[in-house]
Amino acid sequence: MNSKLNIVVRVDLDHGKAQVIAKGHITIHSVKALYVVAKRANSLKGGLDLELDVSSAWVDEEALDMLRTASETRHLPAMIDPDQAPCTIGVLADRRLPRKTAPGLAA
Repeated sequence: MNSKLNIVVRVDLDHGKAQVIAKGHITIHSVKALYVVAKRANSLKGGLDLELDVSSAWVDEEALDMLRTASETRHLPAMIDPDQAPCTIGVLADRRLPRKTAPGLAA
């Protein structure tokens, strides 16, 4: 798994939806980058439904908890959004386990 964080944003203003797709390794430090992107997407239109898709990323448990907390409170952390604008966040996560080495094949 690549540890570099790659973020893509898809926005559909007509339907009031935005999707932030992250790949790579999400840690408690790199999750802040996701928050900043989410804040920018949220500022495009009031009442935007925002989905954070981290299903193709390796997400540390603590970072996943942070994302879920933002989803439950409907606010981004105060250090990212001091105004605490309402933010409807859905987290799509499928925490993948690291690949195990396959045992050697017997002949």
